[in-house]
Amino acid sequence: MRTKRLVAMVAALLLTGSAACTGGDGGSMDGRITLRFQSLAWQEESVDANKELVKEWNAANPDVKVEYVQGSWDSVHDQLLTSFEGGEAPDIIHDASDDLADFAYGGYLADLRELLPERLKSDIPQRSWETVTFGDGVYGVPFLQEPRVLIANAKWLRESGVRIPTPERPWSWEEFRAITGELGGGEGADGGDGKYGVAWPLKEPVSATLNLSLSTGGQLFHRGSDGKVRIRFGAGDEVVPRTIHDQVNTDGSASGSTLGSGGSDTLPGFFGGKYAMVPLGFSYRQQIVQQAPKGFEWQVLPAPAGADGLTQGVSPQTLSVAEDSPHKKEAAAFIDFLLRPRNMVRLALGDWMLPTGTGALRDPALRVEEDGWAVGTALARYLRSAPAQAVRGYPEWKDKVATPAFQEYYSGAIGLGELRERLVGDGNLVLARYQR
Repeated sequence: MRTKRLVAMVAALLLTGSAACTGGDGGSMDGRITLRFQSLAWQEESVDANKELVKEWNAANPDVKVEYVQGSWDSVHDQLLTSFEGGEAPDIIHDASDDLADFAYGGYLADLRELLPERLKSDIPQRSWETVTFGDGVYGVPFLQEPRVLIANAKWLRESGVRIPTPERPWSWEEFRAITGELGGGEGADGGDGKYGVAWPLKEPVSATLNLSLSTGGQLFHRGSDGKVRIRFGAGDEVVPRTIHDQVNTDGSASGSTLGSGGSDTLPGFFGGKYAMVPLGFSYRQQIVQQAPKGFEWQVLPAPAGADGLTQGVSPQTLSVAEDSPHKKEAAAFIDFLLRPRNMVRLALGDWMLPTGTGALRDPALRVEEDGWAVGTALARYLRSAPAQAVRGYPEWKDKVATPAFQEYYSGAIGLGELRERLVGDGNLVLARYQR
């Protein structure tokens, strides 16, 4: 009994001491602050870069400690929603701009306009800030972005004799369609040998189509004088989907079997010489470097250009501060540290993506020809906010209306008129429910 009482007394003393040392608001009795930083970095190079920067911050700021918390892109939305509602959200939140609207309008994220230093605000272009602006507030810092590019079999293109596009002289969408026809006729066209000019991995067809359609003047979502958003499918919105549809169903120059695939699923066929080109996000270059057979020659080409040139939509990765954080000023200071030009370059190299900051984009490490970095950096000034960035009801429209409609159109199951009717007619009914 004496032993049990002694154990109980020791435990009580330990608990009392712990409570005296640590406050319930991320602070401690000696004035030190602890911030929780939830990162979604997943590639080894990216995780290492983030952890190294946290370590450097902690060494230089002993009174404001940052704890690294590993999150996951697969579950971040639901996980954050649960943590917000339970009052357990991390202080600093890594996410993507197209996931912020509901959190911003719901009051879960802090408005950063008065928290960020002028250095950071002026370093990132206004076109990037537009991706994180909802209503009158700014609810995240956009720091990494990823254009969609063409990854090409360099030997195949060189031997074909076609004109190689550059950011200064890109292919038009019409030229792109003609060249994919020259490069491969597939198995359904006369003389087809099972090789295709292009493979479109369109498991998620909506964002790819809408973002690329900015180059042709497509906007799809239009906000009226009453503040409400309505869908219109005009001539500029037709060009990209019609090109993809005709490559698959008319020319036989694009593989229909990849339409339901993710980007990684197309790489074995690309390495095996089945596809001359694959449109992919810029960060896929890392997988190609790691997985390509020895001696395989590849290169990065800009996506085709339309009436609005090389413009395309992106949803940058972002850093936000939780509205419930008792240490918003310190959290914003850590974000500023993380996104200094030198550090932003480290994060970009770790994720194989482009930084948003103009200072970081000038870094020589991001302008080398190797692995297509120079091509990507040249495209940065053409990147704009994704068309549906702040549209309430977009997730439901995408899942229930647009995704099945685009999938059926690209496979040839429906025509352009039916696609338009479903995107516009059914789509506006969905959006109207969110704008009453």
